[in-house]
Amino acid sequence: MEKSQLSLQNWSPENYIKAYKFAANAHQGQKIPGSEIPYIMHLSFVSMEVIAALSKEKEHNGDLAIQCAILHDTIEDTDITFEEIKAEFSQVVADGILALTKDESLAKHLQMADSLRRIKEQPQEIWMVKLADRISNLQAPPYYWTIDKIIRYREEGIQIYEALKDASHFLASRLASKIADYQAFI
Repeated sequence: MEKSQLSLQNWSPENYIKAYKFAANAHQGQKIPGSEIPYIMHLSFVSMEVIAALSKEKEHNGDLAIQCAILHDTIEDTDITFEEIKAEFSQVVADGILALTKDESLAKHLQMADSLRRIKEQPQEIWMVKLADRISNLQAPPYYWTIDKIIRYREEGIQIYEALKDASHFLASRLASKIADYQAFI
């Protein structure tokens, strides 16, 4: 890539690779629920959504958004701690990942509102990650989900859209489209 093209990017490929390797090691052996697909694919899809938004919305801190997209499930789904993320990346990345992590001590029906409240206290790049995460997750639901679970998941998508849509017009539009399409599974 020419130097002039690289300067137009608002993120570093080196930081992407560092976060991707870290996440691949952390999530090693995990599968996407209901499949045999390695979990790292989900992280790839979420980061791809963020990169697509960053290509259109250059005002965002791309390194923060991409690193958090790749690492967003490390505290929640692996043995990686907040302190390890902070030491390896930064305080702001660790704070973003922690905000994106569900508080398992709360009743399930309270977790999303709590998560969205904490995400809204973070820079908008963290909001973008949550939008991208739900875009990625609004694929065909796993075969074992009940209609009630599918309806609740779609309603959570609407809740995420309403709370975080101001962070990225591109991602908000993508999520709105995915929510509309998800109606077909109900």
